[in-house]
Amino acid sequence: MSYENAIQQAASTLAALGSPSTAVILGSGLSEVLKLEDPRIVPFDGIPGFPRTTVTGHAGKVEVGKVGRATVLVQRGRVHYYEGHAMADLVFPIRAYARLGIRRLVITNAAGGISPEFDAGDLVLISDHINMMGDNPLRGPNLENLGPRFPDMTYVYDPELRAVARAAGERLGITLKEGVYVATMGPSYETPAEINAFRALGADLVGMSTVPEVIAARHAGLRILGISCVTNLAAGVSGEPLSHEEVVETTQRKAAELGKLLGELVQHLI
Repeated sequence: MSYENAIQQAASTLAALGSPSTAVILGSGLSEVLKLEDPRIVPFDGIPGFPRTTVTGHAGKVEVGKVGRATVLVQRGRVHYYEGHAMADLVFPIRAYARLGIRRLVITNAAGGISPEFDAGDLVLISDHINMMGDNPLRGPNLENLGPRFPDMTYVYDPELRAVARAAGERLGITLKEGVYVATMGPSYETPAEINAFRALGADLVGMSTVPEVIAARHAGLRILGISCVTNLAAGVSGEPLSHEEVVETTQRKAAELGKLLGELVQHLI
């Protein structure tokens, strides 16, 4: 089966769950933060072409259900480049969502804080990104039925959606910061020298996901809102060693606040 045919089959499988226009991807330790009413659920392995997640804190399922008046698709967990997947596999779900008719993507992640203005537990709206993964999901033959060969990346993270998120945060009393996210290949955490270099490049946050999916989403014409949960200060910032357990613990601690924010803002995206 060709890659494009697999995308269509995946979209057809997802169409049986409902007709959402907004998708939410929940990252490390965040899989359960957004609850849906009357969800219809399918695991990744029940969707043709979907990759399999192997990392703790990633549930690996897709749900479609209601948040207030809004019908929303929620992807609980994701796969990463460091797991050994090809870029085309990483972004396969995004392309299936685009074929399904999704118009907006809200993407979350756990990130290390580079900026001295960030503390562990902060929620940060992504304003831009730097791709340091050494690859691009659009490399190779272009999927003309999804998007152009050379998509514009000037306004990847939609300013209007960031405004909706800030307004939702204000209504809930949740402080949202803003910054530039740099994506690395992983799975090793960055060295202090690398963090200093990223800071010099203008990065405020660092993580191992999101950018491939966002590039594919932008290519397919989706409007994108990115939200990072700062789970720890990056290497060399605090002097403390880093661990995945800390990442998961912090995201779980912030789950209720992020869940309230997502539940509020997705209702204003319809």
